[in-house]
Amino acid sequence: MRSFCLKEKCYHNLTLIYFKFKRRQQRINRINATELISLIIQILPYTFRAFSYCCLPKSQQRNFITYYCLQFSKIRVMRIKIYILFIISIGLNQLSRAGTHHQVSDTLFAANLKPYGRYVYNDRKELELISSAVHFGFKFSGEKCVLYAVNKDQNSHSYIQYELDGVYQKRLRVNGKPGGSITIETSGKGTHIIWIYKATEATTGAIVISKIAAENISPLSVPKTPLIEFIGNSITCGAASDTSEIPCGKGEYQDYHNAYMAYGPRVARMLKLNYMLSSVSGIGIYRTWNMEGPSMPEVYERTDLKIGTTDKWNFNTYSPKIVSIALGTNDLSNGDGKTPRKPFDEQVFISSFVKFTKLVKSKYPKAQIALLSSPMLKGDSRDVLEKCLTAIKTQVDADYPKDKPVRTFFFPAMDAHGCNGHPSVAEHLTLATELKPFFEQLLSQ
Repeated sequence: MRSFCLKEKCYHNLTLIYFKFKRRQQRINRINATELISLIIQILPYTFRAFSYCCLPKSQQRNFITYYCLQFSKIRVMRIKIYILFIISIGLNQLSRAGTHHQVSDTLFAANLKPYGRYVYNDRKELELISSAVHFGFKFSGEKCVLYAVNKDQNSHSYIQYELDGVYQKRLRVNGKPGGSITIETSGKGTHIIWIYKATEATTGAIVISKIAAENISPLSVPKTPLIEFIGNSITCGAASDTSEIPCGKGEYQDYHNAYMAYGPRVARMLKLNYMLSSVSGIGIYRTWNMEGPSMPEVYERTDLKIGTTDKWNFNTYSPKIVSIALGTNDLSNGDGKTPRKPFDEQVFISSFVKFTKLVKSKYPKAQIALLSSPMLKGDSRDVLEKCLTAIKTQVDADYPKDKPVRTFFFPAMDAHGCNGHPSVAEHLTLATELKPFFEQLLSQ
């Protein structure tokens, strides 16, 4: 009688397993990881209870079951094992499906990206974004992508900004904490295109990209259109222009950078051209805004646009149709009132500028050189700069009679409303609009 009851309990427990699973079977394809784990936890006690009655060691079986139950167990043990393996295999399969359903499925490593601008690949094959507005693109499917990015200087931060499906979105802060990631969400399912731009400048530090995760992700190349290289200072960088998130004086210098909205990238997009920025805040042609150096000629050939580094930029990477040079504002600056400042020296400025222009021409022999004045200068300083730029043009044209003549463009004076006397994001649009006819004419020649 007792063995009969134990045998019935074995049947009973197996029946519970079967119907427990059967009730869930209809929705097993929709089950997520949490529900599946819960199901397995509920089923296992019944399975182990049945197994304990029928598969105990002989020493324990003698204490609990009779000879008939022993005979019964020999027949049923294999079935129980099959039930257990069946349940576990189904469970693992569904757990795997549930996990992959909620994770990004593909990875695009930085080595496969196609960046445009000043950049380097480090020893770990990570992409280091150097110059302002250096950019890369990719397309993917789904509702999000994850960008693995970190500021190279762990004690500082930088910014990227991005376009989603052809529409500018916003800036995103990149911190120096290793292993950082940024999730970008889309408007919904389907195929999407994202272009990532470095908002901050070279001297703020490189932004290191290791990989991007998204469904069906693949890299994009920039369109094959003419290139303009913009050489300049903080105005060209788009520095101190964006106060949309932090008011002037409340953040750090890089918190107000917006290279994407600077006049150079804007006028280039108006004309459907490629662009790259070789620009440094505070820099001039022979001195900075408050010190005697470094100057643009000292850093231009260095990849990171910094003094004291040895990595030289490969000027064979690109071949710009136009090189725009906007320098002089900082040379004419009165300084910070702390560091001793000599009066502006026209002859040094002109000779340094001519020498630098020849350096640029040696890198890009076929490029059209354009010299831009400063919209920030007024009065005598404005007149001095325009006179100097005219003299530079005359001297370079005389030294290169067979080349395209150097062209000059003088901005109308502007009352700037960005931080520390810089143009705002809106005022950069004004500058780009003023430049558009000038560059259109150069492109048509």
